Parts: sequence; C-alpha cells; structure tokens
Amino acid sequence: MSPIQAEISAWYLVHKRPLPWRETQNPYFIWLSEIILQQTRVDQGMAYYFKFVQAFPTVFELANADEQSVLNLWQGLGYYSRARNLHATAKQVVSEFHGTFPDTYEGLLSLKGVGPYTAAAIASFSFDLPHAVLDGNVFRVLSRLYNWSVPINSTQGKKDFEKMAQELLDKNNPGLFNQAMMEFGALHCKPTQPNCDNCPVQLYCQAYAAQTVDQVPVKLKKQGVRNRYFLFELVQASPDSILLEKRSEKDIWQHLYQFPLKEFADDASKQAYMTALSPAFQSKEYKHILSHQHLYCHFVTRDLHASDTAERISFLAFDQYPIPRVIERFLEDYGLDIFESQAR
Repeated sequence: MSPIQAEISAWYLVHKRPLPWRETQNPYFIWLSEIILQQTRVDQGMAYYFKFVQAFPTVFELANADEQSVLNLWQGLGYYSRARNLHATAKQVVSEFHGTFPDTYEGLLSLKGVGPYTAAAIASFSFDLPHAVLDGNVFRVLSRLYNWSVPINSTQGKKDFEKMAQELLDKNNPGLFNQAMMEFGALHCKPTQPNCDNCPVQLYCQAYAAQTVDQVPVKLKKQGVRNRYFLFELVQASPDSILLEKRSEKDIWQHLYQFPLKEFADDASKQAYMTALSPAFQSKEYKHILSHQHLYCHFVTRDLHASDTAERISFLAFDQYPIPRVIERFLEDYGLDIFESQAR
C-alpha cells in the first residue's frame, strides 16, 4: 500500500459518515443509492433512499411498480429521467438477469442508465472488483494531488484522470479505497476552504506545494443557458375537480403532471397576455433553475373553456399525481385554497 493510499484509507476509517448503503454489499441497494445521489446532496438523498427501500425492498417490486408510483416517490429530486431510467433498469435486471445484478464491470455497464462511474461503484462496493470511481469529489482530490490543470470535462482530461484514479486505486481493497476517496473529497478536500493545514496527504499534494489548490480542478465552461417563460393556468373544472395535463413530449418533466401550460417567447409577451387575461388570481414569479435552462413561472386562474382537453382530477386524488418541483413550491406557498371550493 502506498503512503497516499494508507493515509486516505486511515482518515476514512476515522471520519466516514454512517450511511446505510455502506453497511451492505447488496448491489440493488448500492445501485439505488448511487442513482439517487447523482446530482443530489447526501442529506437530501437519504430520505429518498429510505422511501424507495421501504416501498421497493427488492428489484422485483421496483420492476413491477407502475411508473407513476416511481415518479411520485421521486418527486422533488429533479432530473426525472433518472427515475425513468431507474425503473427501466429494474425491469431489465428482472427480465434479462432474473433479478440478479451482473457481477462484472462490463455486465453492469450494459444496464440502462448505468455509466462508467456507477458501474465502477457497484463493481467495487458489491463485488470488490478493482475499478476506480470518478465522481466530482475524486476529480478534485486527484487534480490537487497531482496539480493537474487539464479540464476534467475535456476528452483528454477524462483519459488522464481515469488513468490516475486507476493507478492510485488500492487493488487489495478497492471498495474501501473508492469510498475513502469520495468521502475525503466531500468532507476534507472541499471545493472551497479545504482543510490543507491538517491534511494527512499534505506532504504528497503537488497543488499545495505549488500554492495552486484554489486553481484546480479546471472545468470547461458549460453551454449557454436557455431562458423559458411559463404561465400555468389554474382551472377549476367542477366544484370538486381541477384540470391537470400529463407532459408527454421529449422535454423537461416528461411524464409528470402540470396545470395547463402556456409558454411564451419572452417575458414581455407573457406579461401582455396576463394583463389581457386579468386573472382573479396571479402568483408571484417563481424562478426554477435547471442545468441548462432557467424557467420563469407564474400561476394564474382562468375559467374552464369548452376546448379544454386536460384531465379532470378530483381534489381528493391530487396527491397521487407526480408534479414538477416548481409546482410543488407554488402549492407550498398558496395551497389549493385559491379555488372556490375543495373536497379534500
């Protein structure tokens, strides 16, 4: 074991957080946690992990569930394609592998929604196979250890970091060392204010020696952000029902439900429409930030039209329909009390 491996592994055994998916080698639970934790903080993801484990204790229950139930449990996590892939992967494991997860890296990569990182995580955590994981935390630790300034999201950068991670991996205990690298980046070698003064690998850190800790990792700029302007219309269809429509197009929030929606090219067009509509109720603006889109949303009331084709949903059944987070935020502020009557 190299000095860096020994120091980081020892640090991990003292400082690691007691997370439930670390107490098992069951690939189903590890896979579930990894999908939930993609682009999700551990403190937020924990509650979702427990909800999914309770609702679907094995991959068979998840595979046999209807999509709406899965999306309902996922509600609030965002990136709903992950939930649909989760469901599809469960079905694939049951239909192609008889409910048993593949026990090779290549087999895991064949699963829908499982990329190199997730495959390496399951392979090492469940089967102790020598495949290094590369998440944001590991990229940061490696970039500082080796003072590597090639952008981590460039083609060359990915090759460089894959090579470094694999060479540094403790082949005798890959699962523990992968966990240690991830935890070390999350808690100690943080993006800002890393604890360099009390770092167990300070002696080996080339960025510390060069005083470039705050300059790495380097990342190429993301693509431009698209602004979108949404107006959700709150329509009471009867004394005990409202209108909801299901998003089916290949766009954000696919298969989730929403109030009838109008999208405008710019904010001025949306404001002009609202002025002409003179709604009895108009919400404040909700800004909802996605990875490459900024949504500017308002909610207004309007009367039922003969041309309305959205589904009539009773107030009693409303909670059974998965909705986007921005609508959830609106309901947290206003509830359904804006309607003339509720039968909840």
